[in-house]
Amino acid sequence: MESPEPSAPGLLAVDLGLRSGLALYGPDGRLKTYRSQNFGSQSRLKRAVPSVLAGTGELAWLVLEGGGPVADVWEREASRRALPVLRVSAEDWRERLLYAREQRSGGQAKDAADGLARRVIAWSGAPKPTSLRHDAAEAILLGLWGVLEVGWLSQVPPEVRAR
Repeated sequence: MESPEPSAPGLLAVDLGLRSGLALYGPDGRLKTYRSQNFGSQSRLKRAVPSVLAGTGELAWLVLEGGGPVADVWEREASRRALPVLRVSAEDWRERLLYAREQRSGGQAKDAADGLARRVIAWSGAPKPTSLRHDAAEAILLGLWGVLEVGWLSQVPPEVRAR
């Protein structure tokens, strides 16, 4: 997951799990790359996290959704690199990005997240997905929340918000 602008520090958003979604944003607030990665086991995750972080280029922020032992692995490596971490629950970022009517059920929230993530991809000029896994879509929105939170964007772009 290489950044096209290695000299500009980015923000990496991770929807945590042994199958994780990863989304890299540039300091302009636009999505650069995204993917889903299956680490398979806790031990493979521990071995992979340093290379995942190294492969993104310079980072200014790491944004994590979730907790537990998987989050601990990412936070330890971020601490070793003196990389600031924002940790948020899905409910918190969804509250900021999705309408209440889109959060009435898990299925509605997933459908709304998929549509919003696709609009972020289009607005950013990032490569279009052949298929968009749920964890990658969630990482994209987590990253959008992150760039808003750190002030790289002042608001959700109208092209993304438009329905």
